[in-house]
Amino acid sequence: MELGLALAMLGSAFAVIFGGIGSAIGIGLVGQASSGVMSEDPEKFGSLLILVALPGTQGIYGFLSAFLVILKLGLIGETVVTLTTFQGLQIFMTCLPIAFTGLMSGIHQGKVCASGVYMVAKQPKDMMKPVILAALVETYAVLGLLITIILLNGIQL
Repeated sequence: MELGLALAMLGSAFAVIFGGIGSAIGIGLVGQASSGVMSEDPEKFGSLLILVALPGTQGIYGFLSAFLVILKLGLIGETVVTLTTFQGLQIFMTCLPIAFTGLMSGIHQGKVCASGVYMVAKQPKDMMKPVILAALVETYAVLGLLITIILLNGIQL
């Protein structure tokens, strides 16, 4: 395998790995908090499920970015493109925005959602308030995804 292709594939792997780590940690944090609340009141499962699921989006964004790289490289059903080392490095670098924003925002969104779980436990009517606060953290993962897509589309192969 040539170095350019290896670098591009490494970038797509970083997008999935770091986005997935952020999501897994974030979901773990809010899942633990939710389990504690549901041990006292199992009826809150539906209300808490949204908060538990929110940090999972960063992993999805990483997967989407990696899939776009895979399509660009022709690894699915087409002829695999030949890349220079510089082109491979470009693709690697385009994956970094979603990799790192996914990692960090997934973890911090999990913390916000975990705090929101405790709020919902005491004030179930205010369930949308912590969702909105968690969505503010999500904004940065969306921006990382957007920059990754724009940069990836700008690379000429």
